Amino acid sequence: MENPLLEDFERPPFERIRPEHARPALEQVLAENRALIGALAALPEPSFATVVEPLEEAAHRLSRVFSPIGHLNGVANSEATRAAYNECVPLIAGYAAELGQNGALASAYRHILEREGGALDPAARKLVVNALRDFTLAGVDLPDAPKAKLRAILERLATLGAKFAENVLDAAKAYERRIVEENELAGLPPNLLARAAADAAAAGQSGWTLKLDQPTYLAVMTNAESERLRRDLYEAWVTRASDRGPSAGRFDNAGLIEEILGLRHELAQLLSFPTFADFALATRMAKTPVQVRQFLDDLAARCRPAATAEFAELERFAGRSLQPWDLAFYSERLKRSRFHVSQEELRSYFPLPKVLEGLFTVAHRLYGVRARERSGVAAWHPSVRYYDLEDAAGRRIAGFYLDPYSRPEKRSGAWMDECVIAKSLASGRSLPIAYLVCNFPPPVAKAPSLLTHDDVTTLFHEFGHGLHHMLTRVGYPSIAGINGVSWDAVELPSQFMENFVWRPEVLPLISAHVDSGEALPAELLERLLGTRTFHAALDTLRQVELASFDFDLHAQYAKERGANVAATMAEVRRRVSVVPTAEFNRMPCSFTHIFAGGYAAGYYSYKWAEVLAADAFEAFEEAGIFDRATAARFHDAILSRGGSLDAMQAFIDFRGREPDLGALLRQTGIAA
Repeated sequence: MENPLLEDFERPPFERIRPEHARPALEQVLAENRALIGALAALPEPSFATVVEPLEEAAHRLSRVFSPIGHLNGVANSEATRAAYNECVPLIAGYAAELGQNGALASAYRHILEREGGALDPAARKLVVNALRDFTLAGVDLPDAPKAKLRAILERLATLGAKFAENVLDAAKAYERRIVEENELAGLPPNLLARAAADAAAAGQSGWTLKLDQPTYLAVMTNAESERLRRDLYEAWVTRASDRGPSAGRFDNAGLIEEILGLRHELAQLLSFPTFADFALATRMAKTPVQVRQFLDDLAARCRPAATAEFAELERFAGRSLQPWDLAFYSERLKRSRFHVSQEELRSYFPLPKVLEGLFTVAHRLYGVRARERSGVAAWHPSVRYYDLEDAAGRRIAGFYLDPYSRPEKRSGAWMDECVIAKSLASGRSLPIAYLVCNFPPPVAKAPSLLTHDDVTTLFHEFGHGLHHMLTRVGYPSIAGINGVSWDAVELPSQFMENFVWRPEVLPLISAHVDSGEALPAELLERLLGTRTFHAALDTLRQVELASFDFDLHAQYAKERGANVAATMAEVRRRVSVVPTAEFNRMPCSFTHIFAGGYAAGYYSYKWAEVLAADAFEAFEEAGIFDRATAARFHDAILSRGGSLDAMQAFIDFRGREPDLGALLRQTGIAA
């Protein structure tokens, strides 16, 4: 059969891709790659041009084929797409392990570094050095039996991660909260009520139906006056894919967590690392578990006194002891009483079309690029839009899909992923293309989607990742864009972009009342800016808690004790947290970042990179936030370099020194 995944496309032909195309396409490309690898490994005199460049081309083609398969599993999940994806996951994992353990290729790369290292350009040399490191981390020097064991572990981990994410999605899709008494809806925003009524009507029911998507959950926790409703949604959310809650035991991830952690520990020990945390740090800015722990402990110690005071004030405001499902509600009420502004009040000023227009204006003023929507580009859902990114001369340099709205078949959260990776080799060029995915409330009737200011922040965050992917000047795919970048630095461009949504120079660009077109009034703008540091210590501690749990789980694992999830979580909360937790909370069972994503022993990266981002943005505050010279330095040192330069050196090239934790503490108001 003709297979659209095997075509030489600029963008995937989503209108023709079917689940049954996935495995045959992948198997064909893997077979071709294996044949190429065999031929290259046999070359008597390997060189960068004859070995490395052909392998970069082969990896690029494989990525182009697999990217739509993985993407559709996340945004258009069905039984068929899920089955197709699950068939492909172990094939990819097995191939990657096999490639990493190819001794002949590793010898060829060593030969190339010895013979050509001095003549290679810096990016090419970094590529070869990275590859040699990765060969070692893949077990290339192990005897045959441990090599086979390692390959089996990697394949199994890939399958378990996919199943973990499926269970979380299925648990959320299985939940509905039917409401027939209107008084139970008090406080909920009109757009949510309209959606809930439409969902009920679509099912042939009266009243309202609340689903367990992220926009609904956040809106209920922040606004619902009914404590019972808040508690019900909270319990459903924090017990997803666990032994508790509305779907107790149906999608339980506890067993998967146990197996995942055990296999990760075994993998690390096969490679002579004491723990998986040590293994994970081999490719990051932070080099030792002690360094990560000191960073997290220092941040917690600086925040805990302020967080304790913030929580005590919140309970005084509420006039009672608070439960976990009360925190967001009373925090929002306290914020409104102090600043006379609320997220729901702000929605009317942030219609998605206006926010996008302003976001693209910011990118243009910083880097001279323009985003232009292109009609007629096929996608996986009618609400998806495609944009070309053009440089100052009007040349097309990249592109991106924007998938903004929540749907039942789409996993929660927001992310940027690579559709096509940049490539500039002797074999040809490919422009980078990104997927930008969010879960905003979909439009109701003819009204546009209205965003909270938090939603706006999320959009800027993901676009920051997108710029990192799209503005690369590196032509080797394995170190272009976000590839080859230390995982604890990869959030720098995204968190850097978040700063712009708080600037008085930017807010008029991204706000216009949905009815009147009026920009955010000066008085409301001033009140919004005042909220930036509200409960910053509590928010920071929550992230430190998650990061510490993730890191301790991987750094303290012992085979005889097992995963020890509950005890680890309890100890971290005792040491870090100042807020109550529910006995039924099973948050680890839906912690997809670390069990189904790339953040295992790396969730600390969010805070680590936030320090980098706060410090980088101070340079813009000093020079003017749209200062083109500063933006050009940031582009040249950070956005364009990909993984061709060590992350710390890239930051030093931009800032002139190493990062300063004080920048984050000043930005959040914690220093004061």
